[in-house]
Parts: sequence; structure tokens; C-alpha cells
Amino acid sequence: MIVRGAQVVTPEGITTTDVAIEDGRFAASGGGEEIDAHGLTMLPGLIDVHVHFNEPGRTEWEGAASGSRALAAGGGTVFIDMPLNSSPCTIGAREFGEKRAALEKASVTDFALWGGIVPGNRGAMKELAECGVIGFKAFMANSGLPEFPRADDLTLYEGMQEAAKLGLPVAVHAENDELVSGAARRAVAEGRAGVRDYLESRPVIAEVDAIRRALLMAEETGAKLHIVHVSSGRGVTAALEGRRRGVDVTIETCAHYLYFGEEDMERLGAVLKCAPPLRDAAERKALWRAVTRGDVDIVASDHSPAPPSMKQDPDFFRIWGGVAGVQSTLAVLLEIAQPERVAALTAANPAVRFGLPGKGRVEAGCDADFTLVDLNAEYTVTRESLLQRHRFSPYVGATLRGKVRRTVVRGRTVFQDGKVVAEGGGRFIHAESRIHA
Repeated sequence: MIVRGAQVVTPEGITTTDVAIEDGRFAASGGGEEIDAHGLTMLPGLIDVHVHFNEPGRTEWEGAASGSRALAAGGGTVFIDMPLNSSPCTIGAREFGEKRAALEKASVTDFALWGGIVPGNRGAMKELAECGVIGFKAFMANSGLPEFPRADDLTLYEGMQEAAKLGLPVAVHAENDELVSGAARRAVAEGRAGVRDYLESRPVIAEVDAIRRALLMAEETGAKLHIVHVSSGRGVTAALEGRRRGVDVTIETCAHYLYFGEEDMERLGAVLKCAPPLRDAAERKALWRAVTRGDVDIVASDHSPAPPSMKQDPDFFRIWGGVAGVQSTLAVLLEIAQPERVAALTAANPAVRFGLPGKGRVEAGCDADFTLVDLNAEYTVTRESLLQRHRFSPYVGATLRGKVRRTVVRGRTVFQDGKVVAEGGGRFIHAESRIHA
């Protein structure tokens, strides 16, 4: 395959050139199918490090078949699935095997898997590492699922000790549980259960405090720390304080924290409920600045859908929290950042941080994972254009720039001109071995 005339984006710059593909990898020369990409921009395929595709066990929420198709439609070629909301959760080798087998049958894109840290599973972490997890996820606040309880401080500390031995990062959902759970209980007891009450129950200080405690543990244990879905400028600042002290920490935010604010959550309601919640204009602006200047390492979707019935309740605290946005991340970023920065945030940085061999860059020897995008084309998100299982998203009605024309995984076209053109074929990516002798 040869892609002719595309503007090829790397974190270092943009060049207009022909790109050759041989045996599923970028190569110095090649032949066969030719793709005319004049007027289009080639970006490395998006690696979404934070999705909940819920398979096995909860495919009525999403599933890898529909989720990976939506990812491909948004320019994605790899996803990393969280250890919950599948059933069983990925907290041991047996559960890992079940999930890997299910996703290999269903996914059209490549994928990797997170393992979990929960009370009582420290002994299973080495087995999970040997299975090939890219790291371990822990909740410092209630996850919403009894089968994936939050990691109390002892569990998190000992989990970080074990992860450090295994050479794998620990991802944390950073919110102070005592603060947010206590505020929520009091609000409900007083009959305050609206959107504004929910927002006020999860203040920025809950995020900042948890980030600082996680950094302290990582500093003490030598663990690699990845802070997921940072929602605020102050959260980024707290993480950077740890980085300056020498903590090996990466910072992730999500497209919805950049595109929407708390006023949108009050306007749209359940479709934008998430934890941490959306923030005010000042925090959102500070977060946006952190992304564009390079303080934030990765932007993901945290795609966490649920059936419509779980998004309806007069008590906003009882509504399932999660934003469905896997198809829109790339377009949102192209609205606010230069393509070179987008390539770093969504491909190069994730591949390096999580040890994904041959992924994340358009260069000879790497897997031919890429997307061709018309940066000048605007489009309006409609329900009909969404390929996820339940076609509701806060982005419906939004006009975005940067239309994906084609997505290619290892030289195989999986999405083209508005349609998924592949069935299955996704491969499990085994993280590079970093277990200490």
C-alpha cells in the first residue's frame, strides 16, 4: 500500500509526502493499493487509554464490537480497556483471560488491558503482569460498582509497592472519598438531589487532595503514577508539583472536560454526569492552557456508556455517571490544539508511557496505524452518525472540524467514508515486559 500526498503529522512537525506500507508496517518502500490522500492529513491512529467497553458481562451497556467501531470512526486504532465495568472485573489472571478472549473475537481495532487494584488482590498483580496488562487501575473514591471496591490507603500503598516491583504504572481515580461521599449523603438526606447539588458535592479540593496523597505514595514506593481524567487546572498544578519533586507521573484529561463546563451539565443533565464533574469556566480555561502548553501528557475519552434507563432518575446522585464520547475525542482536540500536539497527546505519549511496541508514530518499522482526516471539513454530530451501542452523547448537535475519512489498523482499512468496512481482526497488545528480576 502507498498513501500519496498526505500531510503527515508527527509530534516533531508536518511534512507532505508519500507513505509506504508493507506487511502491515510503515516501510521505506511498498506497492499494491494506492490511496490518494492529497488534501488530507495523516495522523497516527488515536490510542484511547481510558475506555469502558464492559465486555464480557455487560455488553448491553456497550461491548467491544460497537465500541471499537465508534473508536475507528473517530480515528482510533487502539483502546485500553479499564478493569471495570466488565463482569467479572479484571482483578486476576482468570478474569483477564476471559476478557482477552471476548475482545479478540469482537474488536475491529487493536487493544490492551488494564488490571485492577482492589482490597485483597495484591497477590494477583504479578500474574496479571505476566498476562500482559499495561498497568493497574485503582479508585480512591467509590467506583459505583460493589465488585470493584475503592482502594483504601493501605491497599493503594501496598499496590504501588507491588506495581513498582513489576515495573508497571498505577492509574488512580483521584477524589477524596470521605469528602465526596459525606457531602453526597448529606445532600440526599436534606432532599437536595439536583445537578447543582451533585456538582457541589465533588469540589475541586477533593481532586487536589487525592492527587497529592497519591503522589506522596508514589514518591515513597517508587511507583510510576498515572492520574486519570484530571478535571481542573488546579489538579494539573498539584500533579506538576509532584513531577518537580521527581515523581514519575503522567497526567491525563478527557475531551469532555475541555469542551464542556458545569453550565453545560446543568443544561444537558444526565448525559454529562461524570466523576470528577465538569468545572467552572476558570478551571476549564486553566485546564485548556495546560493541554496546549504541554503540561498534560494524554487526552482520552473515558467512554463510559450505560443503557438509557440508567440515565433517568429524579435523584441525580442515583444516575449512572459516565460520558459517551469515544468517537469525538480527536475532533475536539483539533479544535483547540495544533495537529503536532494532538499526535503527541493521543498517540506518541500513550505508546511510550504504556509500553505499546510499534504503536503511536508514523515511521518506518511501526505498525501502519493511521487516520486520514480532512481538517477543513466541518460536520454536525447526529445520533445517526454515532456507532456506539446507545446513540446518545453530549456531542449530539455540536459542530466539529476535522472529518475522519479513513482509519487503518496495521495496513488494513477498518473505517472509510462513514462506514466500518471490517469485521473483527483486532489484536491484543502485550505490554513490553518490565518485570524486575
